[in-house]
Amino acid sequence: MIVTALLLAESAVAAERMVSIAPVGGSESLPATLLLPDGPGPFPAIVMMHDCSGLGPRSSGAPRRWADELLPQGFVVIIPDSFGPRGLPNGICTEDPERTRVANALVRAADAYGALAYLRTLAEVDGRRVGVMGGSHGGFSTLASMYVQVDQNNPLGTAKRNGFAAAIALYPACGVRFGTWIVHRSDGNRGPITGYAGVYQPIAPLFILIGEADDWTPAEHCIRLAQASKAAGHPVDVKVYPGAHHSFDSASRVVHLPQRNNANSPTGKGATTGGQTEAWADAKVQVASFFARHLKGQP
Repeated sequence: MIVTALLLAESAVAAERMVSIAPVGGSESLPATLLLPDGPGPFPAIVMMHDCSGLGPRSSGAPRRWADELLPQGFVVIIPDSFGPRGLPNGICTEDPERTRVANALVRAADAYGALAYLRTLAEVDGRRVGVMGGSHGGFSTLASMYVQVDQNNPLGTAKRNGFAAAIALYPACGVRFGTWIVHRSDGNRGPITGYAGVYQPIAPLFILIGEADDWTPAEHCIRLAQASKAAGHPVDVKVYPGAHHSFDSASRVVHLPQRNNANSPTGKGATTGGQTEAWADAKVQVASFFARHLKGQP
């Protein structure tokens, strides 16, 4: 059984290599891992945005776990490294928030579009069928990649006019401003949310998966975002997993991490993370179905 599983995993990957991408509007280049499935293509593709733990020694491993799911389904996957080249090799989960501005969600949206531009140069990729996906800070960056830019002169506004065809955000931060979607908090960028205004306007279908018990990126914020967007006629859906915490898409035990930066905590610190078997299993089904529908044209 183990040998068979290993052979299947190996056969799903025709090539894996490190490439260089150029973030939109930026002057630097970033390394990215490119994974190609077996076969001639052209394939649909996914830009996979890592979480706050990055891709270094402290990585959660989530980007590769999801890549291993998507490759056998016939998707090219590219995983850009937003943190290592910017002096944050150990991630930003516990870093001083001021220091992490060099890799905030808007910066990382430019990284995502740099990866999209790179994919569109490849003969193996169908450039019309590229999605973006990420969990936690990667989900936050996914939301930043998908809303209609208010300032159309912004380089990202130009990129988004021919942008991603679909997106999935796992347990993202929805309680922040995205274009015309506005959130008011009791203490500036921290503390309880006191009100919502406007509408999150996506450039393409968006699906949010989040845990009911998430105390880092609360489900209520994403429910409100999706409801307002849906009511305005936009293709935004959300699925909430009962009892699931942040990072439900893993086999990790549930723990409270007191040093994690958390804008939704009264102290600004502390978050609970851990896997849930049922949510992880269903998320695999939901992700496969959503991307098959929107990137492969399957019912």
